[in-house]
Amino acid sequence: MYNRRVDSALVDEAQTIARSADGDPASFGALVERYQEVAFRAAYLIVRDAGAAEDVAQEAFIRAYRQLRTFRQGEPFRPWLLRIVTNVALNEVRARRRRTGLLARAASLVAREQAPAPHTEVAAGDDASALLRAISELPEGDRVVLHLRYFLELPEREIAAAIGKPPGTVKSRLHRAGKRLRAVVETRYPQLMERVDG
Repeated sequence: MYNRRVDSALVDEAQTIARSADGDPASFGALVERYQEVAFRAAYLIVRDAGAAEDVAQEAFIRAYRQLRTFRQGEPFRPWLLRIVTNVALNEVRARRRRTGLLARAASLVAREQAPAPHTEVAAGDDASALLRAISELPEGDRVVLHLRYFLELPEREIAAAIGKPPGTVKSRLHRAGKRLRAVVETRYPQLMERVDG
């Protein structure tokens, strides 16, 4: 019974994608409605700003619509869409870094003697915020796989599709990212050790 429902959902989705690829805006609207929340959440976990995440999700849907003819029929749509979201979000982060770097250089020219503003301390008991801060200190690739796995709760197979890597690579990246996260937590956020070990 359950398999029949899953098969039916996949067939419905395949038909919706096919109609969308043929230019039916209502069908693509149905795909947007179905996946807009997960697209926003994936974008937000990378860009860390709600407004930017909305822009990223919107841009990702526009790109998905334009690329629908390249979508392999029979494959699940969500990982394919999340790969686009991830790429757009990473591009936004890189662009923001460049903008921030330019602003920082301009500010340093104006006031060289001014020290950079200190990071605000994480409030006691705010483990989720501290964990996100710890993850933000990791390299970009580590952040992406950890966000997709632990915040969006995607299985390794979907993470592999979302980042365009084989499942074995995802497994080793998750393992390596977990070790790096543990090292950051041990030195900078010891109050999170139980959470990371658990």
